[in-house]
Amino acid sequence: MSEAQVLGGYKATLSNPNTSDEAKEHAQQVLDGSAEPTSHSTGSSEEANQGNVLGGHKANLANPNTSEESKENSRKILEDARA
Repeated sequence: MSEAQVLGGYKATLSNPNTSDEAKEHAQQVLDGSAEPTSHSTGSSEEANQGNVLGGHKANLANPNTSEESKENSRKILEDARA
C-alpha cells in the first residue's frame, strides 16, 4: 500500500463519525508527523495465498491438459500440506 493510500485512510478516519476519539487522535498525530502509522498485518494475506496455491494444485489434478509428471508433483505438494 502506498504512503498516499495510508495517509488517505487516516484522513478518512478523522471524518468518520463511527471512529473513536482515540482513533481520531492517533490519526491526527500521524498526519501531523508526531506519530508513526500503526501496522495491523495479521498474516491473513499469506494464509490466503497458500490457499490459492493449494487450490491451483487441486485444479491441476483435474486438468486433462497437464502431464502426469505435473499431476504427481501436485499430489505430493497437497499431501505435504495436509501433514
